[in-house]
Amino acid sequence: MATTVITAFNEFLSEYVNLDSTVTTQARASRNWLLSQIQALPGNHADFPVLYPDVDIHYGSFARRTKIRELDDLDMIVGISGLGTTYQDYGSIVRLTVPSGIALRELCHDGTNLLNSRRVINKFVNYLSDISQYKRSEIKRNGVAAVLNLTSYTWCFDIVPGFFTAPEFDGRTYYIIPDGNGHWMKTDPRIDQERTTTVNQLHDGNVLNIIRSIKYWNRRPTMPTMPSYLLESLILNYYANRTDKASSFVDLEVGRVLTYLATAVLGSVQDPKQIQGDINTLALDARLAISFRANADTAKAVEARAAENAKNYELSINLWREVFGPFFPQYG
Repeated sequence: MATTVITAFNEFLSEYVNLDSTVTTQARASRNWLLSQIQALPGNHADFPVLYPDVDIHYGSFARRTKIRELDDLDMIVGISGLGTTYQDYGSIVRLTVPSGIALRELCHDGTNLLNSRRVINKFVNYLSDISQYKRSEIKRNGVAAVLNLTSYTWCFDIVPGFFTAPEFDGRTYYIIPDGNGHWMKTDPRIDQERTTTVNQLHDGNVLNIIRSIKYWNRRPTMPTMPSYLLESLILNYYANRTDKASSFVDLEVGRVLTYLATAVLGSVQDPKQIQGDINTLALDARLAISFRANADTAKAVEARAAENAKNYELSINLWREVFGPFFPQYG
């Protein structure tokens, strides 16, 4: 219950949008312990790939601090030492060629020296199961990752094996991770992390709450759901090009962001990492439905702001409940 829009948004963010600080602390500790167990695997199993801990990296929305409740997964790339392995970039896929005499050679596609990413992931799955603390956990390969579902926590870990390249002709380095089809692909989560931090700092730290609020809006069953990474990229595009500072009051920003999304979701969205090209893979009917909902909720946001300015806080809060749903605080 809330009597002002400010208190309503504060309660909404604290209770339903932002991660609980205790959960965040537990998750980071659990993640760090898991990483220490993974780093011990080569010493315990001669056929496990040699690791390269210096390039281990946490990525995804939890690492970027844009995750919303409830915490469901944490992502990490675990570095592997190539030991002379080379790569060929074919645009849509990357192939890794493994020299003889190293453990990785046993994980190649049959009859070739090309590294099979599924077999690498399965090696993680097999030996994570041997760690006593994970005996009762569900561990499986899913797409690009070894997924560890813990019995003691609500979240899972997506463990992605990856290689780190030497600088290419333009000086860039990349992570090479599984592509989900047995081969590999390039990525660079450092760029996403740096971009999120830079844009947020440009707006005095106010962008993260806005991203999380719009991600909550995106999750409502009133329209097709945008992929989280696409939505974050669009919001960061908006704030990277805005000349005035974002407000610390989320309600002042929601209508502006939704107005932008209503148009931006209809077009192409280039990968901020300049690797994947257009990341807007939504079908036309989904884009139109999202645009329609964004415009409709923009109108409600404008009306809610007008009601608040007129000191009709009950009407304003009720309109925000229409935008964000029944868990937005009631007036009273």
